[in-house]
Formats: sequence, structure tokens, C-alpha cells
Amino acid sequence: MNTAVESILITGGAGFVGSSLALHLKNYLPHTRIVCLDNLYRRGSELNLPRLQAAGVEFVRGDIRHASDFPAGPFEFILECSAEPSVLAGYGASPDYLMETNLMGTYRCLEQARQWQSKTIFLSTSRVYPISVLEQHPWSELPTRFAWNEVPGAAISSRGVSEACAMNAARSLYGWTKFASESLIEEYRSGFGLRAVTNRCSVIAGPWQMGKVDQGVVALWVFRHYFGKPLKYIGYGGTGKQVRDMLHVADLCDLITEQLTGFESWEGWLGNVGGGLEISASLQELTSLCRKVLGREVPLGAETENRQADLRIFLADSSRLFQRTHWRPKRGVETIVADVFDWVRAHEQALQPLV
Repeated sequence: MNTAVESILITGGAGFVGSSLALHLKNYLPHTRIVCLDNLYRRGSELNLPRLQAAGVEFVRGDIRHASDFPAGPFEFILECSAEPSVLAGYGASPDYLMETNLMGTYRCLEQARQWQSKTIFLSTSRVYPISVLEQHPWSELPTRFAWNEVPGAAISSRGVSEACAMNAARSLYGWTKFASESLIEEYRSGFGLRAVTNRCSVIAGPWQMGKVDQGVVALWVFRHYFGKPLKYIGYGGTGKQVRDMLHVADLCDLITEQLTGFESWEGWLGNVGGGLEISASLQELTSLCRKVLGREVPLGAETENRQADLRIFLADSSRLFQRTHWRPKRGVETIVADVFDWVRAHEQALQPLV
């Protein structure tokens, strides 16, 4: 495997995933120039800057919406990690920032990749799958979670959603911007010979994620338990049985390192990257794990009405991915919770204002 990589530009590089990747790759490829570009829009992202600097990662404050903000290239790789990641973004307010960042931002990145002839790894999302298709699949209610039923020949099973899922329906504004970006990447591959890899990631979680109500559920749950703040189960009767599969950010970093250092065998890949049924939890189960790991309970409320773009269940079936690599996600939900807890405990003073 060729591990000689000259330079990497990571967009969204001060964010949770971008900074985790930068630090992981700098450790794995110490002689590679790594530059992180970020507009520091997400509150808490500024906490990552000292970590990047200490590791020898360059930081440029700039916005992918503006071509003039990109650092001087060329770069051998662009890792496109920037996004407005909230599935509620654009509802109840102007969708301008969402559209300009997630769609036009991707376009700017692809233009730089075209001009620099950069290899590109794009972080997409499981939210590209249409809401109605997922919601209408038969399901059962178990004691602590909802579960999909087996339907012969369907693209959705108890294991999760495969890439064969029907895609012709609404998926949230956030999901659409990422799906449109996937399509734009294919146009650039066909029209300009862009070399690209696209990972449709499930819920990514781990230390240094600044969890909010609408994004970063594991970090939010740990934050609230640690600082003694109340939580609420929202939607689906308020029972907390809705389910997501999860992916520890360190597992994602391992996969992207493999894709980057063995890029020729990955070029053109587009598919699911998730924990699947084995690494999944309902909100109710996540609460139980937080109580177990942190040894604390917090007040729990309930709101029965669903929010815009809610999903009862999402599990990614990563079978296609597993057929082409020995990589597997190794860190389960309890490990994710424990790792976030250890991080919060070590940085309590800096994090408390964010809760």
C-alpha cells in the first residue's frame, strides 16, 4: 500500500469530524502537509484550534462558500467534511446558509479539485434516503426500541437500509443538499475525470463533538447527564424508542485512512458507512447506557408530536462496504458513551458554557 501523501486539505477542518481526521492523519502520515479550512460557525469548534496547532496541522479561517477563501494549492487530496449538519436546518427560518454551505460549498470544493486535479473524499450522510420510504417500511415495537420487519426482496431489512433503496421522494432539506452534492460529484467524475470517493455516514459520534438537540445526539445525552440537565423524548409517542446506528469517529478515521492511502482501489466508491444493527441504540437505550456509564440520572420529559423530518428508525446496511474491505467498526455504543464521558470530564470547564 502506498502511504506517501504530499498534502491534504480538510474543509470543515475545525469541526468534530474534520479535526478528528486531521489529528489522526497527522499521526499516521507525519510528513504530510495537512491544512484545515473552517469558518468557525459551529459554536465550540474554536476549542479544536490549539489541538490542531500542537499537532503541526495548519489552520486557515475561511468559508467554502467563497473561492477566494481557499488556501493556495494545489493539494493532492481534498477531504470534504464541511456542512451545516442539522436535519432541522432551513425549516422555520431561511434555508440560505444550508443551501449555500452544503450545495454551493461542495461546488466550490469540486472546482478547486478540478483545477488542482485533487483526489476527493466526500462525507455524505445516511439522511439521503427518503423519509417516506423509510417510514412506510413495516416495523414492530419491542420493549425498548422500534425494529424493521423482514420483507422478502426489499432494500430495507432488520439489518438496515441498503444502497438499492428507492430514492425518489423527499429526504429533508439537509438530506437533499447532500444527495444533490453526491450527484454533482458524479457529474464531475464524468465530465472532468474527477477522482472521488463518497461515504454515506450514519450518526458519527465520539469525543470533541459539540452535541445539540438537532445534531450530535450521543454527545448531547452525555452532556445533559454529566451536567445534570433535563432531557426530553420527542416524537413517536414520547417513548424514546426511535433507533439510530452509530459510528465512532475513530472507526471512521481508520476507514478514511485506508481509502486515502489505497485510493486507486477505492476511486468511484459510493455507499453506506455505519454501525448497523450491531452498533445501534434507541434513545431509551442510550439513556440507560448513560446512567450506567456516568452513574447519574436526569429528569426525562416527553413530547408525543413528531418534528419535521423525524425518522422512527435508521440503520445502515453496510454489506457492500464489508465485501470490499477488511475494515469493520470496532467500537460499540457503550464505548462511544464512555469515550465521550471521559472527554467531558477532562474538559468540564471549557464545555459547561456550551450545554
